[in-house]
Amino acid sequence: MQVFQPRPFTPRRWLSNGHLQTIVGNFLPRTDKLPPPEAVYVVVSPGTDTQIASQVLCHCHWQPAEVRAQRLTVILLHGLEGSSNSQYVVGNANKMFAAGMNVIRMNMRNCGGTERLSPTLYHSGLSGDVRAVMDLFLTRERLQHIALVGYSMGGNLVLKLTGELGQQAPPQLCAAVGVSPAIDLGPSADLLHAPINRFYERRFLRSLKQRFRMKTMLFPRAFDPAKADGLASLRDFDDRITALYSGFKSADDYYYRAAAARVVDRIAVPTLILHALDDPFVIITGESRTRLATNPCIQLLETPHGGHCAFLAPTNPALHDDGYWAETTLLTFLQSHVG
Repeated sequence: MQVFQPRPFTPRRWLSNGHLQTIVGNFLPRTDKLPPPEAVYVVVSPGTDTQIASQVLCHCHWQPAEVRAQRLTVILLHGLEGSSNSQYVVGNANKMFAAGMNVIRMNMRNCGGTERLSPTLYHSGLSGDVRAVMDLFLTRERLQHIALVGYSMGGNLVLKLTGELGQQAPPQLCAAVGVSPAIDLGPSADLLHAPINRFYERRFLRSLKQRFRMKTMLFPRAFDPAKADGLASLRDFDDRITALYSGFKSADDYYYRAAAARVVDRIAVPTLILHALDDPFVIITGESRTRLATNPCIQLLETPHGGHCAFLAPTNPALHDDGYWAETTLLTFLQSHVG
């Protein structure tokens, strides 16, 4: 193990603005040198007499069989409307695999082209799906060390699961990381609706409605396509669609019950949270900050700049640093908590 000593974050030239960081970080292409993955379909919700099972698709990159169980295995989880091919997932996976780790790029339900594999929608409260994936591979591969890493919505899922597990977490779970995690869902949804953030909200909403309409065609008895008409905000979508079809009373009920903020005080494994103060639409409230600060297992690293899931720093070829500060920082954190 090595001591975790994160480098301070300095934004890349001309990218000190949070919106620029967010936009540029989202569209920069990444180099992918990963070997072909093993595609594994994991049942996360069993079928019933009237409903098929829900499955998620995991793309797994394994170290050689003779060392696989001893190496750290990282489950990587994307954000809202992302997939296992999101650029930050690919970037992290390449660094982790090159460092000798096993990497599982997990798609949430319906993501990564898997809409047919689940009769349900996906949402920020499905931490049990991450648990099902973790438990399967712990058993199948007899893994000795495992870590969870999530970005944005995926960060909320990772922290929610870790908090729900509390002191009962599997002994193999050695670390968790949330990057720009949306742990305060309600306030973040409202911030997303601010006029300055409407560009992001429109993109999310357009993609969510397209996915929902696809679900209505695949499962016409389960979903009413008219529910997607006239939606003006993410809160509208969550109130009229997510809550209705996922067992919540309303958007507010969903935001409260699905938020990791409720359980972060119970996290009992070493956990790193990276958050930029200029994140355009993910906010950590004062109450949640208190919960994070009083838990000795959690290290919150906040930077003045960095945007949402970006943290683009200057490159340094001499140190083989590609300038993705969050990826390098979380990798160092994981390496410091193996063994």
